[in-house]
Amino acid sequence: METKILSDELDMIRSQTKGSTKLIHFNNAGASLPPDVVVDTVVDYLREEALAGGYETEAKHIAGINGVYDKLAELVNADREEIAVFENASAAWATVFKGLSFEAGDEIITSEMEYVTGLIGLASAKEAGIKINVISNDALGNFSLEKLEKAITAKTKLIAVTHVSSSGGSILPAEQIGEIAEKHGILYLLDACQSAGQLPLDVKRIKCDMLSATGRKYLRAPRGTGFLFVKKASQDKVKPVLLDFFGAGNVSLSGYTLRQDARRFELYEKNRALTLGLGKAVEYALNIGVNRIWDRIKYLAVLLRQQLAENPAIAVHDAGYWLSGIVTFSVKGMESEDVKRKLAERGINVSVGGSQATPIYMEKNGLRAVVRTSVHYYNTEEEIAALCQTLSLLINQNSNLEV
Repeated sequence: METKILSDELDMIRSQTKGSTKLIHFNNAGASLPPDVVVDTVVDYLREEALAGGYETEAKHIAGINGVYDKLAELVNADREEIAVFENASAAWATVFKGLSFEAGDEIITSEMEYVTGLIGLASAKEAGIKINVISNDALGNFSLEKLEKAITAKTKLIAVTHVSSSGGSILPAEQIGEIAEKHGILYLLDACQSAGQLPLDVKRIKCDMLSATGRKYLRAPRGTGFLFVKKASQDKVKPVLLDFFGAGNVSLSGYTLRQDARRFELYEKNRALTLGLGKAVEYALNIGVNRIWDRIKYLAVLLRQQLAENPAIAVHDAGYWLSGIVTFSVKGMESEDVKRKLAERGINVSVGGSQATPIYMEKNGLRAVVRTSVHYYNTEEEIAALCQTLSLLINQNSNLEV
C-alpha cells in the first residue's frame, strides 16, 4: 500500500532540489525545478564528452542511454519498442499528426481545451479540406462524452485531445475517450504534455494509439526533452515525416526499409546528455511513485484553490469535476502580467496563461489572460500561504493606489 509523502521525505526531496531553497516555484506547468541528480547527470556527461569525445562518450554510456526507453515505457505502461525520444512534445505531436494520412472530407474531433500547437496542426488540416469538430465543455466545465459520441461519423478518422489543459486546470476523461475511440475503430492521439509526471498514465488503460509528452514540466527533466508513444499496432499507420539512417535501413536509390519500432520516428542526432537527464528524472519520479506524487499535487491544488477563493478580489477560473495541479485565477483591477512580475520581485514564480495558449477555451469564457500557478509535490503548505499573503498585500497596495 502506497503512503503519503510525509514531512521527513518532503524535507529530503527539497534538500535534493537546490532551487527550492532559493525561491517559491509555482511554475511547474512551465518548467519544474529539476532534482540535483538530474542536473549532475547532464553536467557530468557534458564534461566527459568534452574530455573524451562525443561518439566515444556515447559508446561508453550506450547501455544507460538505451535504458531511458525502458524507464519511459515503465512510466506509461508501454513496451520499449513503442517509445521514441524527442527534443520536445510539440515535435513529437507534430511528427505523428503530420504522418497520418487524411483525405478531403475526413473528420477530426478535438476539444475546446486544445493547446495552440495542436490547433496549428488542425488548422493546416482544415485548409486541406478536413473537417474539425470541437467538443465544447458542458455548463460545469466538463468534457462531454455524450457530445463526443454524437459527433462521430463514418468519416471520423482521428480523436486528438489534450489531457490536461494548459490554461484551464481541467483534466479530460482520457480513458473514457479511449473506450469510445476503440469502439468506433478511430485513431486516438493524446497530448500528455501537462499530465506526464503529474498523474498516472497507462496507455493500455487509456487505449490511445499515440501519446506525446515533454520532460521539462511535471517530470522535472531538463528543457529540450520529450518523448512519443506509438502503439505497435498503429506504427505502420504513421509515415515518418523525416528520416535518416537511424530510422531506415537497406538504403539505396531503389528504396529503404523502416525500423520495426517507434524509434523510426527519431533522427539520429540528439543531445545524449539531456536524454540521460530525462531518464534520471523519470527514474526519480518512479522511485517516489507517480500515484503518491498525484495524491500530493491534488491535495496542494485543493488547498491553493480554497485559500485563493477566500479573497474577494481573486477569481479562480478552473471548472469541472476533474482538476489538475494547474490553478488559474485573475485579480480584480490588476493585469495578470503585472501580478506575475510583482510576485517574481518577491521571489515567487508563477506564469501567465494567455489567450494564445488555449484560444478556443479562453475566447469562450471571455478571458484574455489568467495567472497560472502550478503546484508540484515538492511545494509546501507554507509556500501556498506565502503566495496568498503576498497576493493580499499586492491587492491592498493596488487598492490604495486607486483611491
